[in-house]
Amino acid sequence: MNTWLVAATWIGLALAAGLISVRTGISVAMVEIMVGVIGGNYLGLEVNTWVNFLAGLGAIVLTFLAGAEVDPAVLKSKFKESVSLGVVGFLFPFLGAFAYTYYVAGWNLQAAQIAGIALSTTSVAIVYAVMVETRLNETELGQIILAACFINDLGTVLALGILFANYDYWMLVFIAATAVVLFLMPKITPAFQERFGRQVSQIEVKYVLFALLLLGGLAGKANSEAVLPAYLLGLALAGFFQREKELLQRMRAAAFAFLTPFYFLKAGLYVSLPAVVGSFGLILILLMVKMVSKFVGIWPLTRLFRYKHREGMYTTLLMCTGLTFGTISSLFGLSHHYIDQQQYTILVTVVIASGVIPTIIAQAFFRPRVQAAEAGDVVSISERHPVPEE
Repeated sequence: MNTWLVAATWIGLALAAGLISVRTGISVAMVEIMVGVIGGNYLGLEVNTWVNFLAGLGAIVLTFLAGAEVDPAVLKSKFKESVSLGVVGFLFPFLGAFAYTYYVAGWNLQAAQIAGIALSTTSVAIVYAVMVETRLNETELGQIILAACFINDLGTVLALGILFANYDYWMLVFIAATAVVLFLMPKITPAFQERFGRQVSQIEVKYVLFALLLLGGLAGKANSEAVLPAYLLGLALAGFFQREKELLQRMRAAAFAFLTPFYFLKAGLYVSLPAVVGSFGLILILLMVKMVSKFVGIWPLTRLFRYKHREGMYTTLLMCTGLTFGTISSLFGLSHHYIDQQQYTILVTVVIASGVIPTIIAQAFFRPRVQAAEAGDVVSISERHPVPEE
């Protein structure tokens, strides 16, 4: 195997996805997933050790950046909205997907639990990528959506941990290490940046990557997932990154240019088109179960919080997405023999479809109009105030 030609193939597909995204206006993350489906089914594209590593690191860094983008002031002032949307966004599809697969589709208890977990997710990776492309990450609405996605996926990971994690000393080590890092890094990082930052060697970036990889490794030992501490660490350092926009921009550029394409292309490889055709009916039903249960839970809340129609629909549709934790949960179930290959294909296809379809609809028909304020750097939503002033 010629490593350089394999790498050129992956980067070439990422380049093609980027060009298509520019020409069509569709989010590059969505296009990369669809290109990955084509690559896996028609071009013989396969994953290997280094692709798995880069894709995994891309998911970790992207999830970290999503947490770092959440404005602590907005999260605090809009805590009620963020938590309500996140909890309902997790609970309704979890119960709906579990009930359908267990009582109607006839899956066993553990397989139905995996289905409920996999389809309860939102996609922090997709939502964050879309937010950055549209600059909604700099608005109050975007901050609330990102925070709600965090609460939603936190519920997903906690459910996976409670139902399936190994309760041994590694779990205690992971929890203790995460607590220590989350407590110390917000206090240490500003001084570290002042002393060692802004060097050609990018020491501050290596410092963050070390913490992410360390916690990710301990999460793996505890039978948890590396993206959970990544998001928590990003949220813990969000105040620091509000002041260090340049550092955030450098990390974002590196992630989007090199790491995240491997993650999104790899996600597309999980879809086997023949298996999709054979299980199309169940895939369509589970996709509807996820989206309808999300709408039933989230849309009324957007009306309760007095969102405008466009912003309420946009929020609901983005909360319907799934990818990172959905594929992780499905792969967890397959590797631990809780689900079989056919069930895995069904779940991953539903997860990826839920990442693509609601996002395209949201971007095409309900994307809020974002305009620059007179100051230049701050952006706002036209006719904003998606939630009542407090």
